[in-house]
Amino acid sequence: MPVLRREAMQDLAADLASSGEAGTVSLWWLGLAGFALRCGDTRIVIDPYLSNSLGVKYAGTAYPHRRMMPPPVEPNLLTAIDLVLCTHGHSDHMDLGTLPEIAAASPACRFVVPAAEEQRARDRGVPPDRLITIDAGIELTPLEGLTILSLPSAHEELKTTPAGSHYYLGYVLRFGGLTIYHSGDCVPYPGLADRLDPLPIDLALLPVNGRDESRLFRGVPGNFHLSEAIALCRSAHISLMLGHHFGMFDFNTIDETAARKELALMPRGYELVAPLLRYDLTRS
Repeated sequence: MPVLRREAMQDLAADLASSGEAGTVSLWWLGLAGFALRCGDTRIVIDPYLSNSLGVKYAGTAYPHRRMMPPPVEPNLLTAIDLVLCTHGHSDHMDLGTLPEIAAASPACRFVVPAAEEQRARDRGVPPDRLITIDAGIELTPLEGLTILSLPSAHEELKTTPAGSHYYLGYVLRFGGLTIYHSGDCVPYPGLADRLDPLPIDLALLPVNGRDESRLFRGVPGNFHLSEAIALCRSAHISLMLGHHFGMFDFNTIDETAARKELALMPRGYELVAPLLRYDLTRS
């Protein structure tokens, strides 16, 4: 049975750079959908937004993208990263202010991106010779002891290129004897729980900032409502979930107090991720 422990975070860069325990996957929340993961001496980063590039881009607009929380680490301090995963091409997941910094700080790091977004990744500063493309339904082993299965995600829709490549992906990571699902940006769609149920998933990382017509009309597609994320986990028999993708931009967040009250009525194991913590996932 998977167990999730919580420890206070001191220095994320130093903690991540140290060696982890065998059979333990440690996770740090980077804000929005961003996470850093470590198992032994393998270090992975998913969807890092560690700059203010969107604040600069959208300054003076209806949605100015002012950060509500500072980056927990500067991207140039992320050394010895083995792999960066981007679930899709939106700038808060494939950030031009973050990816080149990590590439420079970790010269051996490679970058996994949707095949549909290969050119965008190059334009955002990912070195072409360190780029790995993937599509839904593909399984790859980019590092010894790490397997990644890519699943389609619906960021309001299951969007594909004319050739059928998916723009939005989720990743199932198997390493350290554990299985973690990061959906990327996603809403419920028919068959998703059926894809996840047989895997099986020890921990799901799901975006819970919800969605509405007002945001969609202004070009901000949404994600699971908290109740939908919990329903997916229960349908797919996932006992642990960390809800994320909130607390960064005031137009695209949640009422955390109300959300935690809602979670208090749910089965244990489902919670909102918190800053300045390290989560250690093990088996009992």
